[in-house]
Amino acid sequence: MPKQVDYESRRRRIAEAVCLLCDEHGPEGVTMRDVATRAEVSLGAVQRCFRTKEEMLLFAVDHVGERITERVRAHLSGSPAQSAASALGHAATEIALLRTEHRAEARVWLAFVAQAAASEPLAAKLRISYAALQGLLVRLITEAGESGPADPATLDPQREARALLALADGLTSHVLIGHLTAEEAEDALHAHVVRLWERLHTSRPGKTV
Repeated sequence: MPKQVDYESRRRRIAEAVCLLCDEHGPEGVTMRDVATRAEVSLGAVQRCFRTKEEMLLFAVDHVGERITERVRAHLSGSPAQSAASALGHAATEIALLRTEHRAEARVWLAFVAQAAASEPLAAKLRISYAALQGLLVRLITEAGESGPADPATLDPQREARALLALADGLTSHVLIGHLTAEEAEDALHAHVVRLWERLHTSRPGKTV
């Protein structure tokens, strides 16, 4: 009986190999032959999953973005009793990839971002990933605002989420080049979240709390 192939599992395995090679050589240095070797599959297997190198890179971008998003969601569902402030802080820290075990992932992500400046298909994939992360932050900021006395009319969750996402993303670069330590970056992120929380919980004009 012909052996059944789990193509989705194989595609993820190949994506992991792509990420390892991107970390070592950058996206431009990745070849389908090298990916096959690293993933321990045949070149033909890689070509059956992905017709071109660009298609393979686009899938790898999705793979990394989904991994980050799923970690945020897993933390939220795994700690349902945490405060809105803690949930927001943990989500931002995950997105910033500040932990040592996520350093390689951070390098790969920024390598994709740099390559996307000259590749619209890659840029389009990254926009989708950023939109998913921003959506999570919008949800958390909205929930935080609803739990406090801030006037909903003055709260713009989309704007706040954009700012927080941009800060988290920028801190990733600062840590990778050594301008900040991971601890300093986490402190800056925490300070921003605290200020946001304080704004969300400022009493409405004329209201006594």
